[in-house]
Amino acid sequence: MLERTKFLLDEKDIPTTWYNLAADLKGGPLAPALNPATGAPLSRDEMAHTMPEPLIEQETGTEREYEIPEPVRQIYALWRPSPLVRARRLERALGTPARIYYKYEGVAPTGSHKPNTGIPQAYYNKMAGKTGLVTETGAGQWGSATALSASFFDMTAKVYMVRVSFQQKPYRRALMETYGAVCVPSPSEETAVGRAILAEHPDSPGSLGIATSEALEAFAADPSLGYVLGSAANHVLLHQTVIGQEAIRQFALADDYPDVVIGCAGGGSNLAGLAFPFIGEQLRGGRPVRVLAVEPAACPTMTRGVVAYDYADTGRLGPLFRMHTLGHEFVPPPVHAGGLRAHGIGPMITRTVEDGLIEPVAVAQTRCFEAGVQFARAEGILPAPESTHAVRAAVDEAIRCREEGTAQTILFNLSGHGHFDLVAYQKYFAGDLEDDALDSETLALAAASIPRTVAV
Repeated sequence: MLERTKFLLDEKDIPTTWYNLAADLKGGPLAPALNPATGAPLSRDEMAHTMPEPLIEQETGTEREYEIPEPVRQIYALWRPSPLVRARRLERALGTPARIYYKYEGVAPTGSHKPNTGIPQAYYNKMAGKTGLVTETGAGQWGSATALSASFFDMTAKVYMVRVSFQQKPYRRALMETYGAVCVPSPSEETAVGRAILAEHPDSPGSLGIATSEALEAFAADPSLGYVLGSAANHVLLHQTVIGQEAIRQFALADDYPDVVIGCAGGGSNLAGLAFPFIGEQLRGGRPVRVLAVEPAACPTMTRGVVAYDYADTGRLGPLFRMHTLGHEFVPPPVHAGGLRAHGIGPMITRTVEDGLIEPVAVAQTRCFEAGVQFARAEGILPAPESTHAVRAAVDEAIRCREEGTAQTILFNLSGHGHFDLVAYQKYFAGDLEDDALDSETLALAAASIPRTVAV
C-alpha cells in the first residue's frame, strides 16, 4: 500500500485574504519607520511617494486580514496552492522518529516563493498608473519574480542585481531577460551611488544595500516607474502568508501539526510567509510552535547584529527602520546564498525575535550544502542555496529527535529549487566552497555606520 507523501489543496482553496501578524502581537504596535531628516514617523503622504495606497495600508495597518484581489488570485492559480510534502525518504535516511514535512515553493514559474508578492505589487502599481517597475535583487529570485510580474501586467522592468550574484548566476539573469526585463550588475555606472562606490572600490562585489540605493535613485528619476521590493517590508511579509495559511489546512489533511517551523532568513519573507500564520494561531490560544530563523554565519544579522534604527540601503536614500542590523555599510562575503546577504532583517521579524516567538540560528555555508545534497539524494529536489539553510536546521532537529528519542513534527519552507545554482554545487563537490569567517573588527567597522542619533 502506498504511503501518502503529498497533501494537496484545490485551486478553490487558494487563500482569499493575506494574514497580518500585527493584529495579534502583544505589547503594542510595531515601531514606525522614520524620516531620517526629521526623526519623525513617516507620514502616509511621504509613503505615497514610493508605494500605492493599498500597499501603504497593508504596510501600516493592524487589520488581521486583507482581501486578495481576484486578478491576483487568478494568477496565483498558475501554481498555488503549493504542495505540502512528507519527507519520508529523508526520515529513513536519518533514522529519526521525527516526521519531516516541507512546503515546496519551487513550483512557482520562477522557481521560488517570490512571485507571491511580486504579482500583487505589480498589480497595485499598474492600478496606480505606473508603466514600469524597478527593483534590486540578491541572488536573482526576486528579480525574476519582478520580471515575470511586470510581463503579466504589460509593464517594463529594470533590476539592479548584486554584482557577485550577477557573475555567479548567469541563468537567473537570462530568465529575467526572457521575461523582458533589463538586468544591471550593481554597483553600476548608471547611478550616482554606483559610481561613487566604484570609484572607491572598483572591484566591489556589491551588496543588497547598494543595489537598493541604485534602484531607489532610478525610481526617483522617473515618475513612470513603480519601486517594488522583495523582502523585509511588512506588506511583503503579509503577501507571503498564503504559504502558511495553506500549510495549516494541509496539516489538517495529514492529521498532524508542526512542533518546529523553520525558514531561512535574509530579509525574512519566506520565513514569515510560512511561520506567521502558525505564530498567529499560537497567539490566539492555539498550539505552540518553535520557530527557527536560519541565517548564514557569513551574514549574521540576528545572531551578531544589533537592534537599532538603520537604513535599508547603503546610499541612505530611504527611511530608517528599527531592525536587527549589521550596519548599512556592511558588505557580506560572496556566499552563494545571495538572497540571504542582507545587512538588515524585516522589522516584524525583529519584533518576533524580541518577543521570544522566533529563535535565530546561524549556520556555515558548507554545512548547508552538505544538507542540500543529502536532501536531494533522499527526496530528489535540489534546493536553492538559500533553502539549504532551512534544510540544514531541519536535519539537525531530526537528529536531535533521534538522539532524544522524541517523535516531533518538523516543517520547513523549501523556498526555491537550485537549478540555476549548479555552479555552487560544483564548487562544493570540488572542495572549493569555503566558510567565510567574520571577525569582530569587521563587524565593528560596519556597525559604526549605524546612526546613533535615533533612540531605539
